[in-house]
Amino acid sequence: MAENVRLHDPYARPVQQRTADLMGMFVFLGTEIMLFGGLFAAIYVVRGLHPHEVVEASKRLHLFIGAANTAILLTSSLAVAVAVRAARAGRVRLGWMLLVGAALTGLLFLGVKGMEWGMEAEEGLLPFRGMSDGLSGPAGRLFMNLYMIATGLHAIHVSIGVVLLAGLALRIGLGRLQLPERAVVVEVAGLYWHLVDVIWVFLYPALYLIR
Repeated sequence: MAENVRLHDPYARPVQQRTADLMGMFVFLGTEIMLFGGLFAAIYVVRGLHPHEVVEASKRLHLFIGAANTAILLTSSLAVAVAVRAARAGRVRLGWMLLVGAALTGLLFLGVKGMEWGMEAEEGLLPFRGMSDGLSGPAGRLFMNLYMIATGLHAIHVSIGVVLLAGLALRIGLGRLQLPERAVVVEVAGLYWHLVDVIWVFLYPALYLIR
């Protein structure tokens, strides 16, 4: 079906255009990795300098809620991976259903995370209502601030991903995105969603599993 792909300047061949599309996304994802890399560096520096305080603060987090959200995101990542394969094979209905499912699981992740933040705010772990004196000094409060920044920034990326997946599903459902000719669009969105999932897979142990 490659001959049916609509080419845009300056590309002369479909494979050239597809490679450029993917390369652009890889460059963008590289900037995202650098952004979160700085946060991970800050978390591990605080952990190294103040291990006892950070361990005590980490124990206040809701381990099983974080684990549930990890399972939710991994499930959504699987759905997107299968959706990409369906798009390449021209299985429009299956691809549409999987993208809708992935977007819904993304919303579920955000709902669970919002509930967790509410619980943590009530317990005085977040800066919204003043932080609890039960945290282990300034280092414990710094760790919780880093936790809020990291998970909040990740939640923003999840929200963008949900909009992206839902928008793709809508375009496919309305017949405005032809498959498999434009399967690369689903591939590019899938790469973004996989990065969001991978970041959480690293955030979970960095924040919750400090013992």
